[in-house]
Amino acid sequence: MDAFLASTLLVALAEIGDKTQLLSFVLAARLRKPGAIVAGILVATVANHALAGSVGVWIAHWVPADWLRWITGLTFIAFGLWTLHPDSLDGDPRLHPAGAFVTTTIAFFIAEMGDKTQLATVALGARFDALVPVVMGTTLGMMAANVPAVMIGEALAHRLPMKAIRWVAAAVFVATGVATLVF
Repeated sequence: MDAFLASTLLVALAEIGDKTQLLSFVLAARLRKPGAIVAGILVATVANHALAGSVGVWIAHWVPADWLRWITGLTFIAFGLWTLHPDSLDGDPRLHPAGAFVTTTIAFFIAEMGDKTQLATVALGARFDALVPVVMGTTLGMMAANVPAVMIGEALAHRLPMKAIRWVAAAVFVATGVATLVF
């Protein structure tokens, strides 16, 4: 349960203002098919985070425990600092001929590659060595941040205290990193 809850909280907070959340706003505005967009986000997130979590669990089995503690602890602290830097979205997604679902799935999967939430999923998989709870938690965290972005759209982005949310997310990442190093 710790892996699930930590994964959900960390990713939900880290996703606020992240480039994939910005992509959710853009897709909602351009495609105007919220059901297809949400389904595409879910499929892309499960696929991406299952891959990332698997890498993390694999690392947990091959990296000595003392090294792993330092690597994951320092990685979480780095994510905390990274979270303080606001993301931007490069370019505008093009509509795939197959429609909104396929466009969203492809765009979201690619945007998530190398993103802090994907790398956090690797670190969480390594930290907890529990693939299913980590992937379920990170997926729930992504959906908790992105479904409102799709449903409410750009108006929500201007009403949220983005700077305060980034600071809270950064603090949670740093606290998780410090806790990993200390305990």
